[in-house]
Amino acid sequence: MEIQTAVGADIPQLCLLLDTLFNQEAEFKPDSQLQALGLGAIIEGDGIGDILVAKQSGQIIGMVNLLYTVSTALGSRVAILEDMVIAPQHRGLGVGSALLKHAIDFARQKGCKRITLLTDNDNEAAHHFYQQHGFTESSMQAYRLFLEV
Repeated sequence: MEIQTAVGADIPQLCLLLDTLFNQEAEFKPDSQLQALGLGAIIEGDGIGDILVAKQSGQIIGMVNLLYTVSTALGSRVAILEDMVIAPQHRGLGVGSALLKHAIDFARQKGCKRITLLTDNDNEAAHHFYQQHGFTESSMQAYRLFLEV
């Protein structure tokens, strides 16, 4: 298995992984066209973020996004971890752990002082997974406002 930064040609395979993720999340629905737009914006955007992929025999079997912003509390760059997903047939084999460890090291090398992520409230398996990797529950509550433009 190799872990590398995604490129534009990876977008179709990434959309398939996102379909898997968004079919299990409460707030989102799969939409390949929108997903491709978002992925392209990250891959082509200057400093927006990085998408890391785990590949086996040329096929993407896992992905995670690191999106960058600045924390005034920390006075430095921080990352938001999104869209962590492993292909169902590769779960439980250490792919997710390897990908997350790589993402943490990658964010550190990019100068990030914190990584924040969101999971569904009822996704106990994800909570346990992230806690095993040093993440702790925040006292902050997530709120969203969807905007039409």
